[in-house]
Amino acid sequence: MANSKKKAEIKISGMHCASCALNVEKTLQGLEGVEEAQVNFGTEKATVEYDPEKVELQKLEKSVEEAGYGVVNQQVVIKVGGMTCAMCVQAIEGVLKKIDGISQVNVNLAAEKAYVTYNPQMTSVTEMKEAIENLGYEYLGVEGELLEDQEEKLREADLKDKRNRFIVAFVFSIPLMVLMYSGIMLPFNMSYFMLVVTILPFIYVSYPIFSAAYRSLQNRSLNMDVMYSMGIGVAFVSSILGTFNLVLTPEFMFYETALMLAGFLMLGRWMEARAKGRTGTAIKKLIGLQAKTALVLREDGVETIVPVEEVMVGDTVLVKPGDKIPVDGKVISGESYVDESMITGEPIPSLKIAGSSVVGGTINQNGVLNFQAGKIGRDTVLAQIIKLVESAQGSKPPVQRIADQAVTYFIPTVLTVAIVAFLVWYFLLGSTLLFGLTVLISILVVACPCALGLATPTAVTVGIGRGAELGILVKNGEALEISEKLTTFLFDKTGTLTKGKPEVTNIIGITMDDKYLLELAASVESNSQHPLAKAIVTKAQDNDLNLHEAEEFNTFGGKGVSAMVGRKNVLIGNRTLLNDNGILIQDTEEELISKLEEEGKTAVLVAVDNLLSGILGVADTLKENTPQAISELKKMGLEVVMITGDNKRTAEAIANRIGIDKVMAGVLPEDKSAEVKRLQDKGEVVAFVGDGINDAPALAQADVGIAIGGGTDVAIESGEIVLIKDDLLDAVAGVQLSSKVMGRIKLNLFWAFAYNVILIPVAAGLLYPSFGITFRPEYAGLAMALSSVTVVTLSLLLKGYLPPSKKLELRDSS
Repeated sequence: MANSKKKAEIKISGMHCASCALNVEKTLQGLEGVEEAQVNFGTEKATVEYDPEKVELQKLEKSVEEAGYGVVNQQVVIKVGGMTCAMCVQAIEGVLKKIDGISQVNVNLAAEKAYVTYNPQMTSVTEMKEAIENLGYEYLGVEGELLEDQEEKLREADLKDKRNRFIVAFVFSIPLMVLMYSGIMLPFNMSYFMLVVTILPFIYVSYPIFSAAYRSLQNRSLNMDVMYSMGIGVAFVSSILGTFNLVLTPEFMFYETALMLAGFLMLGRWMEARAKGRTGTAIKKLIGLQAKTALVLREDGVETIVPVEEVMVGDTVLVKPGDKIPVDGKVISGESYVDESMITGEPIPSLKIAGSSVVGGTINQNGVLNFQAGKIGRDTVLAQIIKLVESAQGSKPPVQRIADQAVTYFIPTVLTVAIVAFLVWYFLLGSTLLFGLTVLISILVVACPCALGLATPTAVTVGIGRGAELGILVKNGEALEISEKLTTFLFDKTGTLTKGKPEVTNIIGITMDDKYLLELAASVESNSQHPLAKAIVTKAQDNDLNLHEAEEFNTFGGKGVSAMVGRKNVLIGNRTLLNDNGILIQDTEEELISKLEEEGKTAVLVAVDNLLSGILGVADTLKENTPQAISELKKMGLEVVMITGDNKRTAEAIANRIGIDKVMAGVLPEDKSAEVKRLQDKGEVVAFVGDGINDAPALAQADVGIAIGGGTDVAIESGEIVLIKDDLLDAVAGVQLSSKVMGRIKLNLFWAFAYNVILIPVAAGLLYPSFGITFRPEYAGLAMALSSVTVVTLSLLLKGYLPPSKKLELRDSS
């Protein structure tokens, strides 16, 4: 078995020392099928010899990741032409997966794209290109390399080609059919006449079908083109045999039927291609948002128009009214309203002044803005959104397995049914050969796995695109499926339910006056980035207090901070911090703290030299739509829980104001993911909603992580669903959208299955003995085309879907 051994080179990230390399090496060597594994810490590469019969590359990479390290892979989106059905998808996925170094492949029939995750040390796009072309399909380039105009031209050319073929088919076949059924006799042999008239149009119209079938058979696979070729081929060859009285008689005249059938197949593909082209409009809209040029102020103050690719980080960019903002950045001067609806879904323009952030692709409305470029190229929010949506559209929810499994058995089953039906009708039931052949052809043509293949990807493509338009980024198909099974919503409090910008409301000096208490506390907290710390510093600045230098600053996660101010040892935090340091809290002070907490305020305790010296009451304000979002989730029958580091009394007071009945209080940031796990162990399917910065572990642990982060890098990395706008009603909308898309996928699959289950028996003549009903082959061809078009149309209807919670938001804003 030595010949079957494979060698993989895996690029690894996250190794800090030689022991890390040993750890990875040991992990890989422990896998069954791995014969040798060596990890080079210097080059950060693992060289593994393994038996592909026992272990796959994907498993090797997963074990490295499970050991706590990263695998450096690349992703590429390849545009593929010539796919016609779900069997084509399976053929391309199969051939790409056989290439060493490719760990994941998803082919989207609707988008005509292959999403490939590969190891650049082991393979290349060139190798993938050769594999796709050898299989008989067209390699149309890598996504992003082709300009939008070129893609559109290719699509238009394809549509035009299909249109021309079905027009030719109908121009010749319809008059012939009229001639045949009208009984008009021509002064020459009809059989020869029809052969001469139809042979060239038939070759022209059916060439793509026979060509694709030939390629498929060359690669030892069966696809729908093989079946269609058999159907129209049998019809045309029977006609020729009948014309020359070879085996068959002149009664077998299918010339016009064969041509019309090929025409219907091309018509169906033309309609399907047109519909599929519309499924990706969301991405095209997003790409269309990108500005092509930017007005940059160079060092000498000269305004220069440059291509957006030439804008550098730090450049000063000038944006005039009506212009698109070319890249992300921060406003230096000027004041204007900016329409950000294309990124956030927010219909009301935002006011931008000095210090405000601006996002590329949004439109400046009324004033002139000068801003400093902060992110350019692929780092801009818009570029990241486009990348994320493209990747998500290429993913498959687990429900797709049903269709994949069905398609595997579909064509052999249909071929068997067609042959058995012919044999039964002709040999057992004594029908005419003409009837038997009609049944055979009709079954081959009416059967359609295309609808099965299109059911999921079209709905996912349109649904995820619609989400992007609404400012809701669903990162993968699996998140769609899990979202409709959620039982519990767990909300982080600060920054999620509340604005995360608390204000100091009470200053209670115990051993010192209020002013000095605030001055001392602000001097320490000026070293911290915590929202409570910022509130204290802001309060001191508003009162024009002078802050002192703090030394030996230290933080205690979830508890507070400490520092030396002058010769005073200052501790600022909660009860736990004071208890840990043995500082006594008297009953009268406890009453003051309790009173603040009952009002839903956070009591910040200030101890100086081991003595509780004062209390600051800090309150955070709720986000505008928070109570409404919670109410909507409850109406959907979901359990809503708030999780916070606040003490129980304060947390419950805030929860009551919001309408949340269940609270997890006093939870340290690092313990939030453990709480999520605890709920999951109880059988709950949990969504965690956080701001994506300090909640990353909990977002990752949850079944569905919903990150609210205004499109920040961290938020996009953390959650399965990312909300561009800081509005909790969008979290509700995300779940509603997911349910809608899943519902549409199931509806599509139902119709795809129902169509075949109903029409194949009809084509086989099941209703003929009782009702005299059977399918003429050309009607079968039309029905086949309509099944795919129905599925794609149902998916396209998602483009107009507005989640109920978004309707509420619009109603309130109006």
